[in-house]
Amino acid sequence: MSEENKALFRRWFEEVWNQGRAEAIDEMFAEDGVAHGLADASGAELRGPAHFREFHRSFRTAFPDIRVTVEDVIAEGDKVAGRCSARATHRADSLGFAATDRAVSFDGMCITRVRDGQIVEAWNTFDFLTMYQQLGVLEFRKQ
Repeated sequence: MSEENKALFRRWFEEVWNQGRAEAIDEMFAEDGVAHGLADASGAELRGPAHFREFHRSFRTAFPDIRVTVEDVIAEGDKVAGRCSARATHRADSLGFAATDRAVSFDGMCITRVRDGQIVEAWNTFDFLTMYQQLGVLEFRKQ
């Protein structure tokens, strides 16, 4: 089962993010699935494929060339943990501010829980602070 779950994890990032296949979200994200650490514009966690598709559409519109590389994957039981790196260019204003045409590069980690071949829970920790700094919309000042 661990190998199947690791394959699902890799497939998620390849098809949903790298290929931009929104329809793959319905195949791989359970109807009762929850994506912790990711939120919609109101700050609500993403629940179910329809809600995740909205987030995906906004992010892929902003970064149409996003490329996520799964660097490491470890699985045990129904959980899969992975370390990823992402590279993209900010091309549209779908994140709530004008496109910057800047390239970004950031890392992240994700732990998923799999049930019946679908992701039912995901804990996401991506370095969006670095991404926003690279876009020039956030400035970090040392005191």
